[in-house]
Amino acid sequence: MQIQSIIVDDTAFHREVLADLLEDAHPEIGVAAIATSGTEAVEKIQSIRPDLVFLDVEMPDMNGFEVLASLDRIDFQTIFVTAHSQYAIQAIRFNALDYLMKPINAKELAQALRRFRIQGYVPDNQPQIRQALENLKKENVQEQVLFLPTQEGGMKLVLQEIVKIEGDGNYSTLYLSNGKTKLSAKTLGFFEEILDGKGFFRCHRSFIVNRFHVEKMKGDAFCVQDGSTIPISRRKKSESKTWFYHN
Repeated sequence: MQIQSIIVDDTAFHREVLADLLEDAHPEIGVAAIATSGTEAVEKIQSIRPDLVFLDVEMPDMNGFEVLASLDRIDFQTIFVTAHSQYAIQAIRFNALDYLMKPINAKELAQALRRFRIQGYVPDNQPQIRQALENLKKENVQEQVLFLPTQEGGMKLVLQEIVKIEGDGNYSTLYLSNGKTKLSAKTLGFFEEILDGKGFFRCHRSFIVNRFHVEKMKGDAFCVQDGSTIPISRRKKSESKTWFYHN
């Protein structure tokens, strides 16, 4: 049984590259329609009800998230497609959503479709999609919810619950305001990237701190509300002062 997909992209070159790659290497993924705008995407998704949508994030009339927000139901898998937009990548990774970078290459497409097949063609990324849409509505970024995939499925944390994050190689420990900790198989660099602009700051090679919980800066450390201190590296001292006193 052929999987029905829709390609949504406002640039002809990128639409054609993706369609050609699917036809040549993944004939089981049929392209049921191509949409050149967000408005057209909504119409075609509602009429065709595809299994999979390759969704461009940046389009003139509406972005990919706005397309999804316009739908009465989302009963398909979504693979976002984006150019080198730091904002788009941050939003996608923050919500643990799958994406491809433009221009799409054959290897990355194959990997994305492999993940799609493993998921069994069912829209099991709906919690992340819905959470992403809710996050975009929140004026206070500290109320946004971070979704982290785990072996058990996923972990959701409101940003203001996170006091600090400590990195240890390929793992990170998140310290929460209720005194509990959560272990994540993500590096500190990953958290630094997706939390940029959300009130968090990497003050040390091993620590990220949440401004929401910092009481004061004292010497080479931040003092947080739970009574603990977070070290500030020498090379981050000046940047730490700017971040703390002007945010």
